[in-house]
Amino acid sequence: MVAVAGSRVRGRISALLGAAGATRATYTALRKRPPGGAVLWERKNYAGRIVHLHAGLATATGTALAATTAPGLPARTRTAAALAVLAAGGCGAYDDVFGADDPRRGFRAHLSALRDGEVTTGAVKLFGIGAAGLAAGALLKERPADKLLAGVVIAGSAHLVNLLDVRPGRAAGAVMALGAPGLLRRGPAGPLSAAPVGAAAAVLGDDLGERTMIGDAGAHALGAALGLAIVTGNGRRGLAAHAAGLIAAAAAGDRVSRAAAAI
Repeated sequence: MVAVAGSRVRGRISALLGAAGATRATYTALRKRPPGGAVLWERKNYAGRIVHLHAGLATATGTALAATTAPGLPARTRTAAALAVLAAGGCGAYDDVFGADDPRRGFRAHLSALRDGEVTTGAVKLFGIGAAGLAAGALLKERPADKLLAGVVIAGSAHLVNLLDVRPGRAAGAVMALGAPGLLRRGPAGPLSAAPVGAAAAVLGDDLGERTMIGDAGAHALGAALGLAIVTGNGRRGLAAHAAGLIAAAAAGDRVSRAAAAI
């Protein structure tokens, strides 16, 4: 029993440190050689300061690597983690780069544009992350209802963290706070919680210092990883409760973002 507990703790520490190390290494490499040039990844933050988005790609990469290489995870869980985190990060990066000048925000705005025949980057993100969440949920659960709930939780968690990314450190700090209790969970939920916590911790200082921001790429990837941890650690009742809460948060998106900004 003691040996099993020790192995479990080592697995979580390995995932935590692995995510932090991979994120920091990727972040450093991106600062030296940003793909497409530095200007492509520069943005003005809420205060009008020029910051870069390297933390987003770095946290997505670090989270994905740690979640897919953590010891003791079943093959289907590794596949689901790679699919959900990389799809969320990729769709977020697409919106970061190509949707930077689009003032439209929220589901309604992008769905309204879609009805008018315009496919916005936000719509690509919405449907891409949703589809990836459902596919990952299908890998993790057996029954159709559980698969659906799992998909909602994964995609909803990705969206929730993005709603919180309104001021320096808000999203990364929330990921660490929300993921910390999961470190104590048994089974895959432990290392899957450790991955986003470690990745977020690796860039928190630069985020708070307004040298970088995690953007949509980082927020969605970190959130999707938290969703995976929730899915693997809960049965149907837990999934239903989390799904309901995430849907409510999405419906009150503006208020959630304003509350995060006011903290």
